Amino acid sequence: MSTKMSAKKNGSQISKLETGIEGFDFVAGGGLPKGRTTLLAGTAGSSKTVFAAEFLAQGILKFKESGVFVTFEESPADICRNMRSLGWDIEKWVNEGKFAFVDASPEPGVQTVTAGEWDLGALVARVEHAVKKVNASRVVMDSLGAIFTQFSDAALVRQELFRVGAALKSMNVTSILTAERTAEYGEIARFGVEEFVADNVIILRNALEHEKRRRTLEILKFRGCSHQKGEYPFTIIPGEGITVIPLSAIELQQKSSDLRITSGNAELDRMCGGGFFRDSIILVSGATGNGKTLMATEFIAGGAKKGERCLLLAFEESREQLFRNATGWGFDFRKMEKDGLLKVVCEYPETAGLEDHLIKIRSEINKFKPNRLVVDSLSALERVSTIKGFREFVIGLTSFIKHGEVAGLFTATTPTLMGGTSITETHISTITDSIILLRYVEMYGEMRRGLTVLKMRGSRHDKEIREYTIDGEGMHIGKPFRDITGIISGSPTRIQQGELGRISELFVEDAAMKEAR
Repeated sequence: MSTKMSAKKNGSQISKLETGIEGFDFVAGGGLPKGRTTLLAGTAGSSKTVFAAEFLAQGILKFKESGVFVTFEESPADICRNMRSLGWDIEKWVNEGKFAFVDASPEPGVQTVTAGEWDLGALVARVEHAVKKVNASRVVMDSLGAIFTQFSDAALVRQELFRVGAALKSMNVTSILTAERTAEYGEIARFGVEEFVADNVIILRNALEHEKRRRTLEILKFRGCSHQKGEYPFTIIPGEGITVIPLSAIELQQKSSDLRITSGNAELDRMCGGGFFRDSIILVSGATGNGKTLMATEFIAGGAKKGERCLLLAFEESREQLFRNATGWGFDFRKMEKDGLLKVVCEYPETAGLEDHLIKIRSEINKFKPNRLVVDSLSALERVSTIKGFREFVIGLTSFIKHGEVAGLFTATTPTLMGGTSITETHISTITDSIILLRYVEMYGEMRRGLTVLKMRGSRHDKEIREYTIDGEGMHIGKPFRDITGIISGSPTRIQQGELGRISELFVEDAAMKEAR
């Protein structure tokens, strides 16, 4: 997207400069306002320096724009070393004349003594020299707190900030100034004046909620131009950098198909009116051990039989366990894999944050390009996130696969053996196209299993609760339960013959009255 296009899109005369940071430019409506100063505020560990350094790195990599990094805390050698893990060879860019440091970091062991009044005039002159030297259009100053602690009052901080901001504008560069915060919510920056002086303010957070950290980015203000509102999750990927997840990019514009696909079980296909729709999101909910993974396996086998590519993301069982289980039900995962029709990715949810899992899943889908996707189980991912983070993950994942017209089957584990609603179902039930409920049914000291199609968007379906069994050949769906009530609620009760007759007569009377009218 060109700068001119960015300005037109924003409906303003202020041009935007694309940062090149994945996802951020969408949230920012095209990038940072060009030729202006942006304050980047955050607590310790919120990735201010990484964001600022990537702003310069992507400028060189994607747009051939040079940059100047003014450092007040870390030495240039430390910055080069720390950023190498993200794949940026800053030393090479320095040698090529694309990147310049202005080193204002303190000398180790040298104590700073402030005597009388002083200003940042000399620093501004050094920055101007560096900008001219590499013909920079991007400048970063990291961080303001390190230098402004030497000023005695807020009025002086404000005055010097104005001086720095005006000087950077006169250099015709787009700049980021980082500033520390003492808390995730509350004052924007330490001195309470920085946000009023800067044209734009972005806040990075690394909040701790229920023993889990969650990184978010919020654009607080872009003076004179528009941007997306609210907090957006982001993650840092080794070798790549920051990826912002713009949930507002989700648009209900995906295509819809009348084409039916098999569930892998002929009887279940009949219950669903001929199979699932091609672009469906299917939720299979049930207690542990009642056949969710088997249903997922049959879904994969049904697709592979038609020559469709299937991606299985497992978060509870290992690859060997899944292959052994499939063999036990009569399906050969190894052959499917050998034929290029199946890819299995197994990972414990705790190995990464939910945002990282989402990015990785998107990457796997882009690489393998499956026709079918199975996540077993979605409930396992609840453990590593807050409720809000999990909801965002589910929305982001379902939107992505729907736009790709990939059929998705997710399994969810109910909190109790006899049923109940899990957090997973609460967040996903409204955006799924089909819901299959699997339930245990206790009858006279015997545990049996029941299955029902609770929801089938856009299609008629069987509404009965059918008994099913599992053996070495998979799932066998049998006849409906009769004279039983309360199966879905987890309290199955047999209806007495007299009561059943009375209820039947009520319906007969209703029918007769209707006919009389």
